[in-house]
Amino acid sequence: MKKYYITEQEYEKVNNLSKQNKNKNVDRRLRVIMLRYEGLNDKEIAEKTGYSTKRVSLLCSEFCQKGAEEYARMKYGGNHRSLTEEDENRIIENFRKEAEKGVVVTVREIKNALDEKRGSESGSGYVYMLLKRHGWRKVMPRSKHPNKASDEVIAASKKLTPW
Repeated sequence: MKKYYITEQEYEKVNNLSKQNKNKNVDRRLRVIMLRYEGLNDKEIAEKTGYSTKRVSLLCSEFCQKGAEEYARMKYGGNHRSLTEEDENRIIENFRKEAEKGVVVTVREIKNALDEKRGSESGSGYVYMLLKRHGWRKVMPRSKHPNKASDEVIAASKKLTPW
C-alpha cells in the first residue's frame, strides 16, 4: 500500500475542482494529486510538475489531512488596499468630474483626499498605483524639455560656415 492513497471519489472531486479552477498554482497542486491517483511515485510526479520530491510528499500529506476543498482553495490573496474599492471610486470620481471641467488635478490633491479618508499618511506610490488601477494616465505632454538649452546656446552651437 502506498504512503498516500487517493480514492476514486477524491480523484473525481479533484478533477472537477481542476476544471473549475483558474489559478495555475492551484492547478499544479491538483495535478500532483491526479498523478498520485494514476500510480506515479514522488520522483515521477516531481519530474512532471517541477516540484521537488519532498514537496510532492508534503502536498499529498496536506491533501489527505485537509480534504479536497481546503487543498484547492487559493490561500494567498492579493490587493491589500487601505480603502475599499467603493471608497476609492468615490474619491476618484470627484476628481474625474473636476478634470472633465478642465481643472488641473494633481497627485498631491488626490493624496490629501486619500489621507483624510484613511486617517493616516500614505506614500505617493500608493496614489500612483490607485490611479493606474482606475485607468488614469497623464494626458497632456509637457510643453518643453526641462533641460533644454537656451536659444543663444543652440544658435552658437550650429555650424555657421558657408559651404
